[in-house]
Amino acid sequence: MIRGKKGLKVESGNSVSEMGVWIQAARPKTLPAAISPVLLGTAFAIADDAFHALAFACAILGSVLIQIGTNFANDYQDSARGADTEARKGPTRVTQAGLVSAEAMKRATVIAFSLAFIAGIYLIVRGGWPILVVGLLSIASGVAYTAGRYALAYTGLADLFVLVFFGPVAVGGTYFVQALVLPSEVIVAGFGPGLLATAILLANNVRDINEDRAANKRTLVVRFGRGFGVGFYATCILGASFIPLILVLWTSGRSWALLATAVALGLGMPLASTLRGTDDPMVLNPLLGKTAQLLLVYCIVFGVGRMLG
Repeated sequence: MIRGKKGLKVESGNSVSEMGVWIQAARPKTLPAAISPVLLGTAFAIADDAFHALAFACAILGSVLIQIGTNFANDYQDSARGADTEARKGPTRVTQAGLVSAEAMKRATVIAFSLAFIAGIYLIVRGGWPILVVGLLSIASGVAYTAGRYALAYTGLADLFVLVFFGPVAVGGTYFVQALVLPSEVIVAGFGPGLLATAILLANNVRDINEDRAANKRTLVVRFGRGFGVGFYATCILGASFIPLILVLWTSGRSWALLATAVALGLGMPLASTLRGTDDPMVLNPLLGKTAQLLLVYCIVFGVGRMLG
């Protein structure tokens, strides 16, 4: 891994541009976790004749920028803490690999979060102080994910953060900035993507359990073992599959939403089986992207089902 005059060596035999390095640092495979709950909240707004195009655009832009800022902060902090080393099983982290300086990554983090706040200004004007609070908490949590003495990812609290902020907060916030009201069923629906986003984190933590333990990164998987992490992953998929059923029973209809249950079970359980059956990083690395794809498909199907209901 070297910096060359014509490009940057990221993987053996592969040369990419400086832009390619920043794209890699943004971790595009994680972005469905930011986009999916916004799509689901918007689908509920459309179904209730409350769609607002500008609010939707600002919400999805802000969500993606917060995710990218969190990824940048994570890249820098994990390198500084020694959690990312040359022995890591996952994709190259650009700060640890020396492809981007620590100072440049810190500046990029500030820029990403600042742009996210700018994208949210209209939402704050439209939705008032609750949106300001949610936005500031989202950014603060993104920073605190790996920064500080009690960093979420190092204390085992990251799973709860992901469940809440990529679930009810993201879905409910997206709906609210469009409809300016927040029905309880939207909050319940948000737990579906929240659970699947948590599964993405678990797939990462199960793969990295040995490296995280060595770096004193006390994830839930490190605290309770690989078997717990695999079981928790499967539980998140099963839990997401029950959310549409709960809403159908609660609202006495909207049965098309149950198609999302079939998606979660049909696509998700084979992924859980793969996670259970191997610790080969060559097999587990693609599992993160596949879980993110599952989240995106689930939210699209769930949303379309809600609109057809």
